[in-house]
Amino acid sequence: MSTFENEELYYIAKMREIVRTRSEALGRPMTACVVTFGCQMNARDSEKLEGVLSRAGFVITQEEDADFLIYNTCTVRDNADQRVFGRLGRVSHYKKRNPMMKVAVCGCMMQEASNVEKIKKSYPFVDLIFGTHNLYQFPRYLCGTFEGTGRVEDIWEAADRIVEDLPIRRKYSYKSGINIMFGCNNFCSYCIVPYVRGRERSREPREILREVETLAADGVKEIMLLGQNVNSYGTGLDTDVTFPMLLNEAASVKGIRRVRFMTPHPKDFSPDLIRVIRDNPVIARHVHLPLQSGSDSVLKRMNRRYTKQQYIDLAQRIRHEIPDVSITTDIIVGFPGETAADVDDTLDVIEKVGFDNAYTFIYSKRRGTPAARMEDQVPQDQVNAGFNRVLEAVQRNARMRSIALQGQVHEALVEEVNTRNEGYVSARLSNNMIVHVPGDASMIGKFYPVKLSECRGFYYFGEITGDERY
Repeated sequence: MSTFENEELYYIAKMREIVRTRSEALGRPMTACVVTFGCQMNARDSEKLEGVLSRAGFVITQEEDADFLIYNTCTVRDNADQRVFGRLGRVSHYKKRNPMMKVAVCGCMMQEASNVEKIKKSYPFVDLIFGTHNLYQFPRYLCGTFEGTGRVEDIWEAADRIVEDLPIRRKYSYKSGINIMFGCNNFCSYCIVPYVRGRERSREPREILREVETLAADGVKEIMLLGQNVNSYGTGLDTDVTFPMLLNEAASVKGIRRVRFMTPHPKDFSPDLIRVIRDNPVIARHVHLPLQSGSDSVLKRMNRRYTKQQYIDLAQRIRHEIPDVSITTDIIVGFPGETAADVDDTLDVIEKVGFDNAYTFIYSKRRGTPAARMEDQVPQDQVNAGFNRVLEAVQRNARMRSIALQGQVHEALVEEVNTRNEGYVSARLSNNMIVHVPGDASMIGKFYPVKLSECRGFYYFGEITGDERY
């Protein structure tokens, strides 16, 4: 795999000189803001964007009226697109106040030609547009934006390589995501991801493990292995390393105390993966297993490539092998052709699996996907009725699963100060449950034994029962 190239380092150095000169003229440091929409993959990409900007001399801020503003976009659902367009509408006011301001839009939305054309037509003040496949060339685009007078635009239809060693500015000191692969080959009929992220491409295992070791040496205690379908890791590599093998190796790196992964596909969830999770206590007791629908006919139209019973059997096998596991899921309601009986099938899966939580969505038509061309779109009142039934069942089961933990002691990683409850911090258990405990910022990034004292439905208030463990 290719490493971050000298040519890109040259552009970073060149940009650093531009930033230094302009900062002196302004009498203050130049600022940059990266706004992230969407999934953990996008969040990781934004850390790379911030890494380049930091190395180029910008001061990173969360204020969108910065000297350089970049939106890293998501296009999984239509409302994600609309959120970006809404934010861009406000940016024109920032640019009027600061004519030297530069604005960029990148990410998944930019892989759709219609979105690019809309931005060029409706938001002419946008200075830089690029997509998902050429993020590593951001330093040269940045230079071109500040040196030139016109818009810089570069959209690639496919990736030419995986580039390692990009600068990264991590959001958290104690945890980090790690891309193990990019793209998706599944082509679920409702999903735009394979079209905007491209085909599956896996990183070399030695590069991934080197990154894990580097993070551990830098004090990171929890990592999350990221991919659109982590189960199919290894695609395109001249190696026999499977995802269970990689997961086990990552969990064996000295200093790493917890390993998560996101997202597996039920059709590829192997017995080997279940055994690795079961036998390695460093691997989190949490499996996010997207269901999408419990109806065989809907699953077939979705191109999910498993049946209702296959999903139930898998989930029950996971619970049998790993009794303390938390299983969460994604559910789409209102997919074209869905009937009340189909929703009944989804409710049946919810009851039989007993999800610990679920992200429940109303189907969103995505232009360019097969589902968007299906004629039997479901009337909105029927969608709402089905959604309410599913949401009520999910919440009821989640509450039951949560209450069952009351009084137990679990190891928790403190993640942040609780801004709603003074004198408390928020921590996360291995099973992904949030618990609020008395504490302060000095505890962030540390593990403590915590007793779950008071269930609040989907989270707990608790108390620390011992000293810091790591």
